[in-house]
Amino acid sequence: MSKIREILDNLSTEQYKMMIGKKSCQPLTETFSKKRVVHPGANGQMVPPVKQQEIWLEYMQRKGDKSKKKAVYIHIPFCSQICLYCGFFQNYSNEERETMYVDRLIKQLLMAKEYKYVQDSVINAVFFGGGTPSTLSPYNADRLLKTMNEVLPLANDCEITMEARVHDLVDEKLQVWFKHGVNRISVGVQSFDTAIRQSMGRKDDKETVIENLKRAASYNQAVLIIDLIYGLPAQSVDNFVNDLKIADSLPIDGMDLYQLNVFEQSALKKAIDNGKIPPAATTKQQAKYLEAAISYLDELAYKRLSVCHWAKTNRERSMYNTLAKSGADVIPFGSGAGGFVGDISMFLNRDLQRYMNAIDEGKWPLMVLTKEAEGKVLFKDIQAQTENCMVNIQKLAQVYSEELLQLEEVLNIWVEYGLFEKCGHTYKMTIAGQFWQNNITQTIIELTQQLLMGKKSFEVQPIAAQG
Repeated sequence: MSKIREILDNLSTEQYKMMIGKKSCQPLTETFSKKRVVHPGANGQMVPPVKQQEIWLEYMQRKGDKSKKKAVYIHIPFCSQICLYCGFFQNYSNEERETMYVDRLIKQLLMAKEYKYVQDSVINAVFFGGGTPSTLSPYNADRLLKTMNEVLPLANDCEITMEARVHDLVDEKLQVWFKHGVNRISVGVQSFDTAIRQSMGRKDDKETVIENLKRAASYNQAVLIIDLIYGLPAQSVDNFVNDLKIADSLPIDGMDLYQLNVFEQSALKKAIDNGKIPPAATTKQQAKYLEAAISYLDELAYKRLSVCHWAKTNRERSMYNTLAKSGADVIPFGSGAGGFVGDISMFLNRDLQRYMNAIDEGKWPLMVLTKEAEGKVLFKDIQAQTENCMVNIQKLAQVYSEELLQLEEVLNIWVEYGLFEKCGHTYKMTIAGQFWQNNITQTIIELTQQLLMGKKSFEVQPIAAQG
């Protein structure tokens, strides 16, 4: 009996359904009962706070490798308002507080100027995330972007992304961004439907959204991407497909489609429970939204970049997302930023005052520093494959261990279940497989841990509360 067969036979009925699923004539909606969270290498060892600075500085004095692609993440923890669906809110925008924060962020960037690891590297992507980075005033954006260009060793073709809300796509901000090399804008449209947008806390109506997107595109200086969410309260499948039609009619370069997650403690969950807005689509219902979207975008020959990302034109590369999902080093800046360097991961202080105090003391503002678990690189390679809607165990086995070939037994089960189609040595996800990609990824990681490391780690963690 193979080792993988022994592992599967020893699973309880509940574990088997959670990890492998069940055969159904409707795999898109019935294979699994819940979506799962992906935890690649979740069992790392936390570094004690008293040792964090020492270990961080030791890594930063190592020689960088120009041949390896790297990214930078810069976090702007401010929003002008709270959107009901969002779980990332940290602080309300306040110009005085924003200026104090950017002062420290500039100091943090200047600290990196002294890091051998950073200066010996080539940065292929910079991502300004949040929060809402576009809330920064032109003055603060100007000096922050200027410092970024002076300090970081950016590649000639470095992708520099600014996450933005529609309301901030105004000339005085756009001109500052373009002046300093921002060449990709990712706009959180979420929906074009005015009633749906405003029920979720978005300010602008459909006409304003369209007008502002056209304004940003008219400069012809940056890739223009929009985010859309499916499964929102009061949003039907037809309504979502209409959003896609509107998006396609606009001068954008691509779009990202995200499933709505209703978190237990979120303002959205409370509003639904109190009857202020209709319930969101269930997980099974959301599958139909994704199915309709894939069918529509395939008809238009959009290029699939990952499980969530589509390119309309050849300007869109989604470089940062690709690097972050494939295990590349990501150097973090700003309160609440997270990243990876080699075999360590880190999360910077989320509390704004503690972050600023650390910078004033000349310290890297670490909150958590973790030595990654054994197999982190392998787990990231698995995740990189599934992000591209495929799995090739042969390639993984050639690099890591022939024992991984046993995983094809599980993939063949999923072929039978309708989650994959086998094409030579590559298993390509069906639409059902794409919808259940998180479950597939986490199961492969957990089985790999057992096969190669003898570690059992079965986590029952649903992503969201919408059922």
